[in-house]
Amino acid sequence: MGVWHNKKMDTLGSLEVRWVQGFTNRSVAFVDRKTACYACGCFVVFLNIETKMREFLPCPGRGIGAFTANAHMKIFAFSDQKLYPSIYVFKYPDLLIQCELEGSAKLEYTELALSGSGPYLACCSSAPDHTITVWDWEKKIQLCSYAQIKENLTMLAFNPMNWHQICALNSSSVVVWNIEQSDNLYILKQSVIDLPATDGSVVQTGNDHSRDAIGKLSYLGPEMPISAIAGLLGEHADTFVPKSYVKPHLSPSCVCWSATSQLFVGCREGWLLRVNPESLLISILYSPKHTKGAHTVPALQKGSFLSMTMHKDGLLVSGYDGLLHILQVKGTVVEVTQTVALDQPTSSICFSPDMESVMLTTTPGHFYHYNLSQSEKAERILEVLSGGFVAVSPLYTEKNRYCVSVRDSGELQLWSMDAGLCVSSINLHIQASTLACSLVAQYVAVGTASGNVLFVDLSTNQQPRLVHQVRVYHTPVEQLLFEQGGNFLIVSGSDANIFLVDARPSKGFEVIGYIEASGPVVCLSSVSTKERNVVKVVVLYGGRRDEQMKRGVKEGKRIMLFSLPTQKISSDRAACVDQSGCLISEVLQVCHYEAKYPLTSIALSPNRLYAYCHLKKTIQIYQLPEGVTGTSDSPKRVAPDSEVEGHPLGPALLLMSSQHAWLATVGRDGLLCLRDASNLDQYEQFQCHSSWLGGVRSLVFTSDNQSLLSTGLGDGSLVCLKHRLGLMRGGRSSTPTPGSQAVFTRRESMISAENTVLGQMTEWDPATQSAPGFDNKEGVRQRSDIDVTEQDDSYCSPTSEALCSATWLDNKLELVSKEENQKFAEIKQNLRKSIKVLRDTIQVMMRENEGLPEMERLEQQEFNLDVAEKKRLQAEGEQEVQRVRSEIEMENLAKSYLREVLKKECWDSMKVKGKAIKAFHSSYEVKNYPMRDRTQKELDELLLVENMRKIELADSKLQRDILEQRNHALTECEDEEEEKGSEVESTALFGSLSAQFGGTQPHLHSQFSLHIREQKINQITLLQDVIYKVKSGFNKEFDSVYKQKKQEIHRVQEKNRRITEIMAELDLKETLWEPKLSASERPERALIVEDSEGDNIRERALDDMMGGVLEVKREDILKMEICQPEFMSKPELQWTEEERKAHKDYEKKAKELQEEQEKYRKTLESEMKKLQTSIKEVTQGFDETLTKLFERKVKSEMVIYQEELKIANLLHSIMIEDEILSREKQLNHKLEKMRALKQNMGDDLKKYKEDVDAFRETYDNIVAEDKLLDRGFRKEFFDIPGHVVDQLYKLYKRRPRVHQIRTQTDMPSGAPPAVGQTQAEGLSLMLKAMDDLDSMEHMPDGLDPAVWERFCQSRRAKVGSEHQLKTKALTLAEMQAFLQRRTDEDENTRLEILNLIEEINSLREEKMRFRLDIMVQILIKQGQVEVEAGDFVADYSDSLLLHRSVVEDLNGTIRMLGDQKIASMVESKDFRKGIIQQEWEHRRMHMLMEDLNNRARDIQMLRVSQELQEYLSETDHDNRMSKQVATLEKTIAQQEKTHLKNIQNYKRLIKQLEKQTAAKAEKNTTLDTQLASMQITVAERRNIYDTIATEENQEAEAEQRYQDILERKRLVGLAKEQAQEVAVLNAEVERMRMKTFPALAQLKHS
Repeated sequence: MGVWHNKKMDTLGSLEVRWVQGFTNRSVAFVDRKTACYACGCFVVFLNIETKMREFLPCPGRGIGAFTANAHMKIFAFSDQKLYPSIYVFKYPDLLIQCELEGSAKLEYTELALSGSGPYLACCSSAPDHTITVWDWEKKIQLCSYAQIKENLTMLAFNPMNWHQICALNSSSVVVWNIEQSDNLYILKQSVIDLPATDGSVVQTGNDHSRDAIGKLSYLGPEMPISAIAGLLGEHADTFVPKSYVKPHLSPSCVCWSATSQLFVGCREGWLLRVNPESLLISILYSPKHTKGAHTVPALQKGSFLSMTMHKDGLLVSGYDGLLHILQVKGTVVEVTQTVALDQPTSSICFSPDMESVMLTTTPGHFYHYNLSQSEKAERILEVLSGGFVAVSPLYTEKNRYCVSVRDSGELQLWSMDAGLCVSSINLHIQASTLACSLVAQYVAVGTASGNVLFVDLSTNQQPRLVHQVRVYHTPVEQLLFEQGGNFLIVSGSDANIFLVDARPSKGFEVIGYIEASGPVVCLSSVSTKERNVVKVVVLYGGRRDEQMKRGVKEGKRIMLFSLPTQKISSDRAACVDQSGCLISEVLQVCHYEAKYPLTSIALSPNRLYAYCHLKKTIQIYQLPEGVTGTSDSPKRVAPDSEVEGHPLGPALLLMSSQHAWLATVGRDGLLCLRDASNLDQYEQFQCHSSWLGGVRSLVFTSDNQSLLSTGLGDGSLVCLKHRLGLMRGGRSSTPTPGSQAVFTRRESMISAENTVLGQMTEWDPATQSAPGFDNKEGVRQRSDIDVTEQDDSYCSPTSEALCSATWLDNKLELVSKEENQKFAEIKQNLRKSIKVLRDTIQVMMRENEGLPEMERLEQQEFNLDVAEKKRLQAEGEQEVQRVRSEIEMENLAKSYLREVLKKECWDSMKVKGKAIKAFHSSYEVKNYPMRDRTQKELDELLLVENMRKIELADSKLQRDILEQRNHALTECEDEEEEKGSEVESTALFGSLSAQFGGTQPHLHSQFSLHIREQKINQITLLQDVIYKVKSGFNKEFDSVYKQKKQEIHRVQEKNRRITEIMAELDLKETLWEPKLSASERPERALIVEDSEGDNIRERALDDMMGGVLEVKREDILKMEICQPEFMSKPELQWTEEERKAHKDYEKKAKELQEEQEKYRKTLESEMKKLQTSIKEVTQGFDETLTKLFERKVKSEMVIYQEELKIANLLHSIMIEDEILSREKQLNHKLEKMRALKQNMGDDLKKYKEDVDAFRETYDNIVAEDKLLDRGFRKEFFDIPGHVVDQLYKLYKRRPRVHQIRTQTDMPSGAPPAVGQTQAEGLSLMLKAMDDLDSMEHMPDGLDPAVWERFCQSRRAKVGSEHQLKTKALTLAEMQAFLQRRTDEDENTRLEILNLIEEINSLREEKMRFRLDIMVQILIKQGQVEVEAGDFVADYSDSLLLHRSVVEDLNGTIRMLGDQKIASMVESKDFRKGIIQQEWEHRRMHMLMEDLNNRARDIQMLRVSQELQEYLSETDHDNRMSKQVATLEKTIAQQEKTHLKNIQNYKRLIKQLEKQTAAKAEKNTTLDTQLASMQITVAERRNIYDTIATEENQEAEAEQRYQDILERKRLVGLAKEQAQEVAVLNAEVERMRMKTFPALAQLKHS
């Protein structure tokens, strides 16, 4: 079993499987009541639950893919891993292949499932075909398949009660496949069950919008499905779901069938669902987010449903929590009846065929067996730990009883070679990389990914111990090689150093030294020469590691051969290594060679070198020349002597046996080839690992060369193969020689001594044991960020972390450095003193530098005395500057490019540039319309549309003329009224006022005639032309106003120049208002950098020094002065007469000059006021013009928005029409698809009917034959008396009781057929039951036995005929049921076609109604809209649009009645007016009479005073008035002087007050500063007080809150009273208003 042979197997022997360890695909299944099976690499492992014994079956192909088993039928099946894979079905326990199924899968099968009720197998293939297929594996017939699966299935399961149902899982849904059968025809029907969303809601999977064909259209048109809006067609339209509706759905993790053919589905999110496969209804049994009505199950949580199976006691589930729960489901209530702890996450569950025990596998790789009725705790029966095997090696003992393996997780395991059982294990808690077993003691060396080599004691098999550890690399250890004597361990990694370690425990595993190669080591091999005590080691090394990583293959061309003199190294080790630990090349006798092609692996024999070339895929044999000393710089080139074909899939690994008789090769193809070292053409091969999972990772011979151990790269398996020697090699070393016996005796004594030392070594503790050569004390600390101005020591000791991470070579170099320090201690001390003095000087300089100003302060790098470092920093700085400069240049280039693009798109392409006009004295700003120049395509399109409209208008005019001629009977009066009405209505029905703003377009369609899509598109083109014209018209007015502003600014600037001159003459310092164009008014300035925008230093200096002018202003008339005579400095009494005359002349001239200056000043002031007034009037006039332009802009915007609203409505209607067309196309597509399906179904239905009719004919013939048998019974026994014939006839009708055969049609939904019963089995059971009836005891008395035998044969023929008749009847019923289902499907398809046709017709009617029910934009004045306005848009749903003539007629009637009422009111008013005039005249005459009486009384009572007498006596009244005027003038002059004095006094007082104000301001500033600090202090004290007095203030705060509540209550009451008063006052005001303005109805009533 499992032996593969190749060339000359009789001479080479054979390879067979000894045992296998590992666990590949986490799938375990029972194959009978006591045996479970699972896949391990290329093998199927059979585990006996009771005896724990295992069997192994190798895969016929290159690996095992999908795997399944069925315990009821004792069969298992798996697929191999190759292109176009096959499926193999085996029988247990014979382990004989039943069949090989070759399906249509191209790459692999993802899932397999076996039915327990028949020879049926279901399989699912992966991409690219994604096909599910059902086979009859006994007959090797493919029953049916389905090739439209969208994704890979993760699970397949037959319904154990009905093989016609299959359940499948994918990532988001559950799929139930129903197999429908009609005689020999099988069809798969799929039912997809979409699981709920994570919130429990139903996930939307397609468009479910319902249509109402006769419903009322909405304001914006009919609503279409989202797929029609998106314009989708075909399958995408049916399954399209908007992103906003997409919800995360549950992910099914496991499923199982119930006894009632329902499905229990467990989800990764912790949900438990129950699905009815017939109705596809989902019931939520448990969810972590408990909804209303759900029951809480504390033991269940997220991840509890990763595996599931059904039992009569309940539902068994398990998951990440490491617990096995037994659930009792009653209705929708879930209850946990029992829980079993496993302490590890469970990956799978399977029941034994007797349903008494269950097998569980965990994620770490443990197998548990649990008996539901006998135990409460699961029993661990097998440990197959997870993680891939890194390496394996035999433990060298007397009988080769053990081997050792290590996993990548650091799990070290000791295996027995006989049974392959794990004896003991230890977890090293590291990432292992390689492993090798010692030849001189029972320990193993483990290489780690961190560069350590661990030594594990295995002298006590049950208790492995870590006894020593040494670090040799900072990178992973890749190879460990014990030389054949076992004294030395050769270690290599990914760098060029190869370390030599003393492998004897008595030497403490001391590192001897290292050999340096010229490149990264690829492979090692060694061979011992016992005569000279020399070990030859060959090293294959290559180029740089990064180059090898890029190629993905570790290979090299260089070969280094050196010799290790073992005796010399052991006796005089110091003479073999230098001070740094490197082995001396003279001792090693190193030779360098170079191969022609790169090699990946080598194996050394005493006289040959075997190498594998991955490039040529060959095994090459080299004969290395001896005595040639090639160097690393000039190696000796060698060529292979011969080569043979290697592995098809590499790279391969070569391994030489210890006796150099066998060469084993393994590769990525998983093949193990064992070759004769003397003749490589002879070999045998064995598929030991999966080629799809990476092939073989490591290989090793046992010491007796009778077994091989291999580990897989990705399949996680460890394989032990036994090598049975053939005829040629069978007896070579069967009897040991006396010399070999002595060597063996010495070796055994050395192993015993070394094991004794190994057992005495203490267990290694990394926390207490430090690196060799150093003491790990607490005083060692790591210092970082040391300040050079405070550092006192120039030497820093290595840190503890550095010591822990240091390798042996680092420690060796550190020791050398220490020895050098001790040797040159005095010189270094002197140097340190000099450096200390220099450092002190630099520290003083740096401290002084810190006190300097920032401009004078040097950077810390300036004090760097390391010139090379300084140059390096400068070079780095220059590189950084160059990099930043290049980045800035690239950034500027990108910005420049972006500027050019923006300028080209937004400025150069604009025919009218966007600009604005701002008002002079207000915030008005009017912008023009930026406009692009219309392209030639747009102009051509506009011209085409206008020409079409001209033709249409001409045609319509001709038709209207023809109609007018026919209807000439209409009067001219009616025509005039229609023309007037049309003129009035044209503006409103046109929908905009564009014609009033230059947007005339005579070719526009009427809004009431836009029914066709092309008309709407043409209308949009014409409306765009209207908008263009409106914008162009406004831009013309804008340009004229813009020019006007520029002219006004120029005029204002000219007037400001004159005002500036006048202000200079008047010596006035006022700021003039200088109008300028802003940036928005001159947008082109944003693209040009002017000189004025820069920093003009000259102008700035001129303004600072001389006020902005270079020349001093000349004196004018206002600054002229008359020189004062010199004698005026003398006292006035000393003046002469001439001097007095000169003084008078001086005063006269001064007075004249002052009068002239005053006159000139008033003239200038008057001119300046006129100029300022003119500027103000001009700018205000421009602002008024701009205000008009702004109003025009608002109206233009209104018109443009009106036209754009038209365009938007038209575009929306076109879009809705497109959606309707898209929907119509989708419906037509579905209709065509359904019609094609209907055609195919009709053809199939016709064929099915013919088959049923033909089978019914056959059935009728069988019925007729059966009746003939019944009728011919008496004829057949005519020679027997009648009463005996009657007895025989009764016996002829008698039948034994056996189980009746039922088919799918006879069963209720979900009921199963009899397990294992087929038609042939039913007949055999009946015939067996007939044996009892055929016995002689049932024979009637007196009947001849020959007649009885003939009777029995006749009865058996009748039974066979009846059985055939029943079978045909069941088959006919099944075919009729199948035909009825197909007929129903055909009818449903026909009804769906009718529904689609009806929906298409209703959609077309709706489309026609939408085209006719167009949207019209009507322009109505505000007063003509009598609908109440809402918040944003008025609701016109219940409104009516009336013709204005109706409203005007009603208004005319109302106006006429109003005029009549007003006329009567005027008449009444005039009459009352006459009465009021008479009463007023009466009162006037009465008051006049009283006034005359009062005047007469006053005249009589008048007294004549003295003043009155003087006035009456005075004749010259003018003289008297002049005196009074003179007196008043003197009084006024005196008052003016007094007023001037008061003004002077007040000015002095104001100055004093200003000084006091300034002093107070300064004092306030000081007080504000003090106030801020005091506020901070007060706030701090308040916080302190509040913190301390919080409890004390609680009562006060409560009282305050109470008072606040009372105050609020009082204020609320007051507010209510005031509100009532306001309401009363408002009513009173309204009443008074009604009194003041009486209504017409009240006047009429009065």
